[in-house]
Amino acid sequence: MKTLRDVRLSVLDLSPIIEGGTVADSFRNSVDLARHVENLGYTRFWLAEHHNIPGIASAATSVLIGHVAGGTKSIRVGSGGIMLPNHPPLMIAEQFGTLEALYPGRIDLGLGRAPGTDQTTSRALRRDPSAADDFPDQVQELMAFLGRPNPAQRVKAIPGANSNVPVWLLGSSTFSARLAALLGLPFAFAAHFAPRLLFEALEIYRSNFQPTELWPEPYAMVGVPVIAAETDEEARFLSTSVQQQILNLIRHAPTPVPPPVASMDLRWSAAEKAAVHEHLGAAIIGGPETVREKLDKLVDATGADELMIHSGFYRHEDRKRSYGIVAEVAELGALSA
Repeated sequence: MKTLRDVRLSVLDLSPIIEGGTVADSFRNSVDLARHVENLGYTRFWLAEHHNIPGIASAATSVLIGHVAGGTKSIRVGSGGIMLPNHPPLMIAEQFGTLEALYPGRIDLGLGRAPGTDQTTSRALRRDPSAADDFPDQVQELMAFLGRPNPAQRVKAIPGANSNVPVWLLGSSTFSARLAALLGLPFAFAAHFAPRLLFEALEIYRSNFQPTELWPEPYAMVGVPVIAAETDEEARFLSTSVQQQILNLIRHAPTPVPPPVASMDLRWSAAEKAAVHEHLGAAIIGGPETVREKLDKLVDATGADELMIHSGFYRHEDRKRSYGIVAEVAELGALSA
């Protein structure tokens, strides 16, 4: 039986903006959290591209990755992910080639094909509505820019060429699972917001994986939301912040992260409650023993090689403590920050 102690643990951060807070606060908190989990023994700290969402400050993802990498010493820092159809592959190769030159051996490039926003904002990004259809070609073009240039190649990524930044494919469906398998790349499934196809996607990825020199075996990461606190009751209370935030997204009225509330009963309809619970279907909420038990079950059921934990809280100190609890129950063995 594979358990929590057998896998790597990493962090997904959206640089959350809380009610009453500022973007500058969010960036300071992201660096502080990265330093904290680095000391705890986490493997990676990834930031995600989202646009026009009042509670998320990580829109300029490449810039923020550089800021976090500059504020830490050893933890790998990367994207979870860059929404590639929003950008020319050459530009992403140059950005991540720059990051790799500044922080050698510490940069990851996770790629998604969704817009990371709504349709109106997609148009403001000048995103082609059919861009996602070209995602496989875009990924291979980007990988070519990051690898060894062909002598006849007229356009090179400078910086970027020969940087060989590790590329990951991210997804919440089976599409990227198949593509990651075909290209022999590591795959991360976004169960932290869309868990329904988790097991099907992992099966497709593993059964179709084509070995490469860098990745002779499939490598699967599972994103999971975790709200850990001293007791189950406290964790349930603190989880109402993310429940309210998702509820507001469902209502097409996104907000900064609100403070927790004593009860959600009068705040949502039955249909809205079901939608929020579906979004958080893989969420692990509880005190240390509950979190350990449920994470062990998740690792055993999925066979994950790595868990990428996303923890949404109103108070930054509660978020740090949650990652500390997970590190404790996983016996990461590093000195606490």
